[in-house]
Amino acid sequence: MIKHNQYTIGFLFVLLAFITGCEKKEYSLGNLTTPAALTLTTAIAGADLSNPNGNGTGAVTITASATNAITYKIDFGNGDSLIVPSGTVNYKYRTPGTFSYNITVNAIGTGGITSTISKKITVFVAFEIPAAMLASLTGGSSKTWVTDNDAVGHFGVGQPDLFFPNYYGATPNSREACAYDDEITLTKDANNGISMQVNNKGESFSIGAATAFYGFGGGDGCYPINTGGLKKLIFMDASSTSTPANSTRIQFVVPGNGIINFGTGATEYEILSVTDTQLHLRSVGVTGLAWYMKLKVKP
Repeated sequence: MIKHNQYTIGFLFVLLAFITGCEKKEYSLGNLTTPAALTLTTAIAGADLSNPNGNGTGAVTITASATNAITYKIDFGNGDSLIVPSGTVNYKYRTPGTFSYNITVNAIGTGGITSTISKKITVFVAFEIPAAMLASLTGGSSKTWVTDNDAVGHFGVGQPDLFFPNYYGATPNSREACAYDDEITLTKDANNGISMQVNNKGESFSIGAATAFYGFGGGDGCYPINTGGLKKLIFMDASSTSTPANSTRIQFVVPGNGIINFGTGATEYEILSVTDTQLHLRSVGVTGLAWYMKLKVKP
């Protein structure tokens, strides 16, 4: 009987220890503090009385400061944003011309509590298409390009951090007919800008992942995509990690749905290389992959 009681007492001690160990623990984040005295200053490179919007580089130094702030989220007003623990960042706007941007800073305190401040700035970005490139693209006035369907890799796709189609490169004349009859005409204007008009003969090819971007549904195939008429291209320095060894380091934006030859949901195209007769473009589509097209002058 005594032995039985010893076992019972021992069991109770084990049960008590188990119950104690399962008790809910309470944690504390400490004092929740709201960032205070938030300030935001901007310095546009080269800004002076003669050039109030800067020297054309688009470079801006942005500085945010607040008490009790752990880090800062800075929205540059053009779709880009960064987390900046120091509160200071050097940023470069790339769209040519003079544009205003609303910079918004969220100072983040403990527990995610934020304070917000905004400031509007106007920045001038200068960009001139190199004369040799302008001549190659337009022939000095107007030039029509078509798919270089005899070239290996005239349609390709690869990793976004590379500059060649390591996943797939089309063999000559292996794609859909609607991908081969488009005519892309580039025309130089009086200010040495370039406008583009695409004649897709009623249909353009689109990858399945991008059909919704153009207002359709379905897989890879030919669709009656509206190419949008005459469009002024916006040229600028490339935003990718390319180098002069694999790119011209110049890109352009196509207004509207961005369609040129085949659809991937891209609106920005980097010029990897261009001659008087060949044009090699790279873009990043809706899937985040890099897409490639090779064009040639219309015979």
